[in-house]
Amino acid sequence: MALTKRQKQVLDFIARFVDENGYCPSYEEIARGLELASLATVHKHISVLEHKNYLKRGFNQSRSLELAPKYLQEQRRVRAAPTEIPLMGRIAAGAPVEAVEQRESLSFADFTGSGDTFALEVYGDSMIDDHICSGDMILLERITQARDGEIVVALVSGNDATLKRFYREGGDMVRLQPANSALKPILVPAKDVQIQGRLLAVLRKYR
Repeated sequence: MALTKRQKQVLDFIARFVDENGYCPSYEEIARGLELASLATVHKHISVLEHKNYLKRGFNQSRSLELAPKYLQEQRRVRAAPTEIPLMGRIAAGAPVEAVEQRESLSFADFTGSGDTFALEVYGDSMIDDHICSGDMILLERITQARDGEIVVALVSGNDATLKRFYREGGDMVRLQPANSALKPILVPAKDVQIQGRLLAVLRKYR
């Protein structure tokens, strides 16, 4: 049975949390991390994922979640997928031009830079004017310092992570600027901001 987009987000959040912390998230942490409306919503998604054999859980225990073999097998298949694909040439997005076939390959290593790289799924529309949409996958280089204007993942006050453009302001303040005219920037003391990654690439799946 296929997963819905939200079910996959819940499953990936649990897997990422276990990888980073060594133990399963509580239902409260899942709700907070994915901005879900209630614990009842979390319970519903967990029950469906358990029914689809992606999760196992103990009875009436919030931290008893365990990734089932089905999920681990699918992740191994993803990691075994080719890291290079044929680069066949260029295509005009304006006036049509003559198609000239090339025989090259595109390696995903070209997007990962030389440092520690990780991926996140975007949730929300605060960066839509930079053409980063909810559901996009982003590749990031793990860093702790950023230059003004860079798109970064920032952890604010040790709790809330967000994707924004980074700017230093006077008075030892930091502005985390959304790319959405309907939203206001986040102004916080620099000491309360921890840079976790810098944007390298955006991947979007249409099917």
